[in-house]
Amino acid sequence: MKKKILILGISGQDGSLLAEYLINKNVEVYGLLRKSSNRNYNNLKNFIKRKNFKIINGDILDIFSIERAIKQIKPNEIYNFADQDHVRWSYQIPSYSFNVTASSVLKILETIKNINPKIKYFQPFTSNMYGNISKKKLNEKEKFAPLSIYALSKASAFHICEFYKNVFNLKIYGGIFFNHESERRTSEYVTRKITKSVAKIFYGKQKKLYLGDLNTKIDWGYARDYVEASYKLTQLKKPDFFVIGSGKAYSIKYFVKKSFDYVGLNYKKYVFIDKKLIRKNKNKTLVADTRKAKKIFNFKIKTNLDQLIKIMMENDLKLEKNND
Repeated sequence: MKKKILILGISGQDGSLLAEYLINKNVEVYGLLRKSSNRNYNNLKNFIKRKNFKIINGDILDIFSIERAIKQIKPNEIYNFADQDHVRWSYQIPSYSFNVTASSVLKILETIKNINPKIKYFQPFTSNMYGNISKKKLNEKEKFAPLSIYALSKASAFHICEFYKNVFNLKIYGGIFFNHESERRTSEYVTRKITKSVAKIFYGKQKKLYLGDLNTKIDWGYARDYVEASYKLTQLKKPDFFVIGSGKAYSIKYFVKKSFDYVGLNYKKYVFIDKKLIRKNKNKTLVADTRKAKKIFNFKIKTNLDQLIKIMMENDLKLEKNND
């Protein structure tokens, strides 16, 4: 029988990329889609008509729809990429952010425990949980010091997963993801804001790009590499949690310069600082220590930052050209 996989948050960056990765394997992929996510159907266009992919209607906040989906599909594995993952938004809608990102995890795991405790469950976490820690590199043993509602929610989800794994022996796997970007990010995220703006400037549709602190350094990677890692680590016999990142930090200025260089423009002529965009409680420079992942399941970064910038720039240049 084919393996059945249920992906929560199918229309987002990570959920859609994982589905695209799995769709070419001998598995049946089911994606949970909530009504308000219909606008993101664009992320599903590459595989939505494949025979081994099916959309299931539901909502992460409606545990009855999750329970119905699990009973109907009888999945071997569940990947939960449904959350409110924007830091600024988490301050503005704190209760909603916590409910979606943390409380829903408890309800899902309780449902799995009651229906079928043999289901493998993957939960992504975030490097933002480390927030205020000053260390060269961060591994799975570091304590959390969240500086946002989003990070607090993810840290809570982490402890919920640990509890259900240790107390009820559920098969829970986790990835502490450092920043992972792609051409499927929205312009609310700085990387996509940069590449989309550069494309608009190149075609004469925009004159200036306003950003915050250009000296902020971030451990960036390509989201496709990270979702592939999520699948590989979930195939391990022993459930465990792993830090997933590139292990290198680059400044926003570097990302900006490389993006403008790609179209032969000098970023200094177009980029301006807006102090309102500088985050007050910003994280320390967080860099991943991935030695455990490399040792246990041979984790490798396939796409470096320059390659990622090229992928995103080519995508956004094509979009802007087609919008003429």
